[in-house]
Amino acid sequence: QDEEKWDFVLVSDFHEVGSEKETKRRKFLDELSKKGFTIKKIEEEKLFHGVRAPKQIFRKYQWLLRNPDAAESGPDGHRDIPVTTRIRVVHFILHHTMTPDFEKLQDLMKKKVFEAAFPLHENDEVTEFLKERWARWREIFCQQPIEKIRYYFGEKVALYFAWLGWYTYLLAFAALAGLIVFVAGITIFSSSQVSKEICEATDTIMCPLCDQRCPFWLLSDTCTYAKVTHMIDNEGTVLFAMFMAIWATVFLELWKRQRATVVTNWDLYKWDEEEEELAMGLINDMEHKPQQYQHSYFRSTIILLLVLVMIAVLIGIAHGLVIFRVVATAFFTQTDFEFLREQANTMAVMTGAVLHYITIVIMTKINRHVALYLCDLEKPRTLSQRENNFTVKIFTFQFFTNFSSLIYIAFFLGRINGHPGNYVRVAGKWRLEECHPSGCITDLFIQMAIIMLLKQTISNVVEYLSPWVTLKLRKKRHRPKKRRVLSGEEEEEEDPCKRHWVNNYRLSKVEFLSLFDEFLEMVIQYSFTTIFVAAFPLAPLLAFCNNLLEIRLDAIKMMRLRRRIVPWKANDIGIWLQVLEAIGILAVIGNGLVIAITSDFIPMQVYKYTYSPCVTENSTAVDCSTGYINHSLSVFRIQDFEPHTKVPQMPPGQEITEYRDYRNAEDYSHTAQFWHIFAARLAFLILFEHAALCVKLIAAWYVPNVPKSVKNEFRVRKHNNLRKELRWVMPWGPAQ
Repeated sequence: QDEEKWDFVLVSDFHEVGSEKETKRRKFLDELSKKGFTIKKIEEEKLFHGVRAPKQIFRKYQWLLRNPDAAESGPDGHRDIPVTTRIRVVHFILHHTMTPDFEKLQDLMKKKVFEAAFPLHENDEVTEFLKERWARWREIFCQQPIEKIRYYFGEKVALYFAWLGWYTYLLAFAALAGLIVFVAGITIFSSSQVSKEICEATDTIMCPLCDQRCPFWLLSDTCTYAKVTHMIDNEGTVLFAMFMAIWATVFLELWKRQRATVVTNWDLYKWDEEEEELAMGLINDMEHKPQQYQHSYFRSTIILLLVLVMIAVLIGIAHGLVIFRVVATAFFTQTDFEFLREQANTMAVMTGAVLHYITIVIMTKINRHVALYLCDLEKPRTLSQRENNFTVKIFTFQFFTNFSSLIYIAFFLGRINGHPGNYVRVAGKWRLEECHPSGCITDLFIQMAIIMLLKQTISNVVEYLSPWVTLKLRKKRHRPKKRRVLSGEEEEEEDPCKRHWVNNYRLSKVEFLSLFDEFLEMVIQYSFTTIFVAAFPLAPLLAFCNNLLEIRLDAIKMMRLRRRIVPWKANDIGIWLQVLEAIGILAVIGNGLVIAITSDFIPMQVYKYTYSPCVTENSTAVDCSTGYINHSLSVFRIQDFEPHTKVPQMPPGQEITEYRDYRNAEDYSHTAQFWHIFAARLAFLILFEHAALCVKLIAAWYVPNVPKSVKNEFRVRKHNNLRKELRWVMPWGPAQ
């Protein structure tokens, strides 16, 4: 039984005997044979070569690394090392074996000599357990078997699922807080004084929303929109933003503790990746020389410039989305459909959000190719270094792809559009959008809701269906051939490996960055959950529900739909931790800016404590926000419209209209109130960010990265090891 276990399978097409491809394949297999590999050939729909490494390779590995897996060793040489380590060592040797033509496996695969190289899914108790108790939708609320995942897929995959499970567990608290804030907003849906004033403003005439065919409109027409805005934009939002800044810090600090505990149990806390790499290099070739670290300032400068060019392109795409919204608004306001005309701004926001999602899907693929190209230019020394470099670049590109449009809506929409009589225009024709009189935060809410819902539905469905459909089609395509074998070639069916190898081959291909894609998806989601959460309190709830499905989706893909991933060893989640910490800082800045700039929280507080009836009339019988809407509107004379503006019909005797801004009626310059509010926004931003960052630092200090139990366990281990060493020395001590 053991002798039929194979470490790797190489797959190729049938090449003519004596052809260049057949010769290259034979040379590579001959090199493996020289190293003591056992090779088995099976002919089916493709040509399969199973390879099994000799036992002495793993004895060398254990000796060089002082037997790190000794706890699992046994009398049988084939079983004295975990399967995950066998696969990892064989993968390294396969990819570093050089043919006489100085070609490696990667070169041969590019030349179509080999089509695929993969480790096999096993048919044992652990596999069945993971399939039935982990990779099942019905286990959605059950705890993950991290130890068995580690045994089957290695430490890197196990750490990913441990991190994802921990993230989802703590998201439950953020989701609950966000839901409470949202429900609290619903309960005050109709009770806001500001909403009441907008709903009762039946004689307040507002400026047209476009230059052609747009009528003057009453402020009271947007009553429902104002209520929705206040449901999102209230005092609870500020508290929730502060809570999420603290939550992000606590989550990372608690994860560091969790990771330290998990890795200690695995005896990997002080594992050295570089040492293992050097050991495997020597096992593969005794003449192996360590690859030197290299750095070129010229190459780094070129890559930095190319990254900046790519970022400029992504910002340009965001500008394109802005222009689309402007044109869409103009189109909807001039349409013959009354509903579209009345809801022109909202429809423009929604169609813009859908287009933004499509842009994200397309640019994700382009960003990936660009980031890989830049990594190739850097010539990283190791696979992990390549992955780290790729991570920084792809996350930077994805951040600008996902958030450029949101940043525009949050911080620029309605603030750079000018004012009646002097609008800022795109191409001198289309006016930039304006904010609703009750604020822009609802636009941000709609944009985030649509993007998150589309990403978590369409993207996940495609992510699952793509490998599932591919597997079904491959099985259907080769079913007739399988029946012929059963009826006419019974001797072939006796080989237990054939069906197993073929079934593994038909599964979806695993890219070397496949686990990276899962991490990137979650980290982008984490960004949505934290950075603009003040505008969308339901983001943690959506993320929590998505992650419950994501854990099982990833498990099903790995166990049932994809070939077995190479089980890499790791003792942390790598550079992703630094990325998450950077997002935590961006979350503080982003939420501070949303409350200070996007929200109406600051202007309302300035009004309450400076200009409201509570201050000017010393009255406590009225709501302090009474009169806020009228105070935030400015007057505009109709005769001051631009000459090419087609002014609609006004009611008789009406010569002035109003718009949302703080400007003088005479020369349309900013009023003193505008500068009061500007100063208050700036002061709040500085205060909020410093307070949140102080809390983050205190939380980071208060929660130790490594639990005391872990430190004590290390100390006891060191003590016991020293005692064992001393026992070897003691008998000879007196004689010397």
